[in-house]
Amino acid sequence: MLSAASPDSFPRLRAPEIALIGRSNVGKSSLINRLVGVNGLAYTSARPGCTRTINFYRVGSPEGTLKEFRLVDLPGYGFAAGPIADKIAWKALIDAYLTDREDLRFALLLIDSRRGWMDADRQMREWLEHHDRPYVVVATKIDKLNARERSSGLAAIRKELNGRELVLFSAPEGRGVREIWHTITNITTT
Repeated sequence: MLSAASPDSFPRLRAPEIALIGRSNVGKSSLINRLVGVNGLAYTSARPGCTRTINFYRVGSPEGTLKEFRLVDLPGYGFAAGPIADKIAWKALIDAYLTDREDLRFALLLIDSRRGWMDADRQMREWLEHHDRPYVVVATKIDKLNARERSSGLAAIRKELNGRELVLFSAPEGRGVREIWHTITNITTT
């Protein structure tokens, strides 16, 4: 739909929005591509820090239960190549979106299952809870773990969920797509 480098560029037409939040290179773009079934819609790269604007994607649910909503891809936190002034500007842009956006219904907080919770993830979780922003935790890249790593890694992630649901996601396998659509539909239609 559009890429916004400032709050003045955010869409003005109202529609429910679901933000994708996570560290750089956690798999936000891959999740968008898999959810909408269009490879290459959101740019993916092995190099962290490529998303530098807030990208809005207008979509509908596959079952037609939602007329329209937006997936919103926020720049990753925790790593970004570039000048400090740019990093400060990206943080201000993300803060403005998360704090003031009335259309934001909830966030998908993506955690790399190979890394588990990192300090930046915990800070984002605390920020969302402090500001009463609903969120769902998605463990990405589960296809990259063997059985032992999957068991111990996911147990460590669940330990910090405080009873919240954990959605497991793999872009290559498509695992978790149905569960994420179910969550989006339930939250945006209530």
